[in-house]
Amino acid sequence: MTQEIRRATGLDVPGVKAVTDAAYHHYIERIGLVPAPMEADHAADVAAGRVFVAGDPVVGLVVLRTKADHLYLDNIAVHPDAQGTGLGGRLLGFVESRARELGLPEVRLLTNAMMWENQKIYERYGYEVVERRLDGPYDRIHYRKVLNSPPIG
Repeated sequence: MTQEIRRATGLDVPGVKAVTDAAYHHYIERIGLVPAPMEADHAADVAAGRVFVAGDPVVGLVVLRTKADHLYLDNIAVHPDAQGTGLGGRLLGFVESRARELGLPEVRLLTNAMMWENQKIYERYGYEVVERRLDGPYDRIHYRKVLNSPPIG
């Protein structure tokens, strides 16, 4: 069964935190730091309408920030039990559709340089590397996708 992607409510905050923690926890040892999404204020993001979720209980999510010239994908997370089901691709397709609905020409995101699995996924879905730079203790690769290409899915 395909889960609807919907705007998160306050009742989803514990699930958003649980999925984010489950999806990112294994990176702590690899990068030597707690990944930034694990330290986000999930309740504030949900209250601001920036979080969209799949599943009840939540098994996947995106956190979006609308900018003047792009949609910023602040976080995408899929619970490990739901990885490999196509949910991540559906969430990326949702992000692109949302950007188009908002009239924004591109999606931007970043990932830690040590999260090489994510880099392969973003490149497979047409995201291009813009730059790699240190942001405080984080070594990050910044991506963008110009939305003149056909939608995902």
